[in-house]
Amino acid sequence: MNKTCLLLSESSLLHDTGYGHPERIERYQAIQKKLSTQSYFSELTQPKIKPITDEISLAHSKEHVKKLFGIQNKSGSLDPDTRYSPSTFQAIKDSIGGAISIADEILNNRAKNGLLVARPPGHHAEEDTAMGFCFANTVSILARYLQTKGIEKIFIFDFDVHHGNGTEQIFYEDNNVFFSSIHQYPFYPGTGSEKDTGAGKGLGYTRNIPLQRGSGKSEYLSSIEKILIPEIDKFKPEFILISAGFDAHRNDPLGGMELTSNDYEKITQIVQRKADEICGGKIISVLEGGYDLEALSESVEAHLATLVG
Repeated sequence: MNKTCLLLSESSLLHDTGYGHPERIERYQAIQKKLSTQSYFSELTQPKIKPITDEISLAHSKEHVKKLFGIQNKSGSLDPDTRYSPSTFQAIKDSIGGAISIADEILNNRAKNGLLVARPPGHHAEEDTAMGFCFANTVSILARYLQTKGIEKIFIFDFDVHHGNGTEQIFYEDNNVFFSSIHQYPFYPGTGSEKDTGAGKGLGYTRNIPLQRGSGKSEYLSSIEKILIPEIDKFKPEFILISAGFDAHRNDPLGGMELTSNDYEKITQIVQRKADEICGGKIISVLEGGYDLEALSESVEAHLATLVG
């Protein structure tokens, strides 16, 4: 099956972070508008969101799950950056359910790969902590879900400008999930040193690729070819998951990198070629950051168009 699966989670519009917050409703609107005008849009597999029950607990502690349930129908913040509104919890659940729906499409041979466009993002959320706009770690929950379906080896690649500290923390001692993050360093959240390589049985299954502020196409593509791809070759995953943040774009107000929208196409091509070789092209990409609306929508479209082929 060569079809690409796209899931646009409309409850993203219900997560209102308030005036002036960079992780805002308009991010979803800009992406949805851009993708809906593409010639391939009508050909994509677009499944319904699977309602979730206790899937959040696949990657989060009981205490954290209880905290998330407690924000229902309320407004406030879990830290200065991580604001919620009365329907934020619904958006969180639909993001997780959407990721699982894409996984089911691929597992049942109805699609080859897929992209989830949903907010809030997730990769900063640790097992028992919300932070950095993130409440629940969607890509980590997705990896754990795939494990319940018999998938034994999963590779997570995070190309958000910020290090995916939450995903790293959740899988730091896991030798069945390989985590690699390429990111600006030093930068928020202060983690992501190349010295951090896992612990216990997970030692050697974390690979950080920290880059200096101002890095662009040459640094990214060289690092991916020389560091990331050999790790995928060695690990031989059955699935590749991507934490797809587009805030390393040169126009992003929060980042300090120099990528262009076309560069995200190149990055995706490299990973897709390796996925085709190693795991039958099984890629699920989950939206993370990206805060300039034009740069974000153009970059997401370049990423998706490459997955479509």
